[in-house]
Amino acid sequence: MLTLANITKHYNPGSVNEMCLFDGFDFTLQDGEFVSVVGSNGSGKTSLLNLICGSIETDGGSIQVNGQDITRKKAYLRHRKIGRVYQDPSKGTCPSMTILENMSLADNKGRHYGLGKGVNKARTEYYRELLAQLNLGLEDKLHTRVGDLSGGQRQAVALLMSTMTPIDFLILDEHTAALDPKTAEIIMELTDRIVRKKKVTTIMVTHNLRYALEYGTRLVMMHEGNVILDKSGREKEQMDTEEIMGIFNRISVECGN
Repeated sequence: MLTLANITKHYNPGSVNEMCLFDGFDFTLQDGEFVSVVGSNGSGKTSLLNLICGSIETDGGSIQVNGQDITRKKAYLRHRKIGRVYQDPSKGTCPSMTILENMSLADNKGRHYGLGKGVNKARTEYYRELLAQLNLGLEDKLHTRVGDLSGGQRQAVALLMSTMTPIDFLILDEHTAALDPKTAEIIMELTDRIVRKKKVTTIMVTHNLRYALEYGTRLVMMHEGNVILDKSGREKEQMDTEEIMGIFNRISVECGN
């Protein structure tokens, strides 16, 4: 279980642009949940992910995983048990290296590196089998540079790499936003398949309301650093995009937009 308790976060402290995003913010993610997070720009969605991953520090409060305080734990140590896929397909992979080399690096995540070879050829067939499950023909492109792949193919490889080793959390940061609609559908179907198969606790930030409703076990909407909607189970299943859009529009009117 992941718990953020009484979180405080200021941006640009001491300047005329100082802004308090989180003030006593609480959030809990239960083991096995697949949470979709929606909200307008500046609502705190990505900041929430960055706090979990350690990309930014809190000004106050605590972050705990299964009762263990990780508030001041370094990001690289957290990432041993966190897989993250970014909005930009160019992140999460090394474009100048081949698919085989990228997967070999991901396969060694969290382990100590010695002076041995970076690629374990004995694992090549295993990588090929993993890629074949994507149904994108990538199993025949092991020696192709990742930078030569399409955005959708790179995102598929990044998603696969992020879950190759045992992880506690999968963090999806608008991972379909930069893709065309058809490719985005493929990546979402792949995401759902991987999450279900590995039973990994997942939090996905998205602007696509249909994806937020169609996928996952819980729906959270954020606004100005607060959770204003939290639905799971039957309540989530009964919601539709028009209802969520209505909440969006009401907030916009109240904010003068």
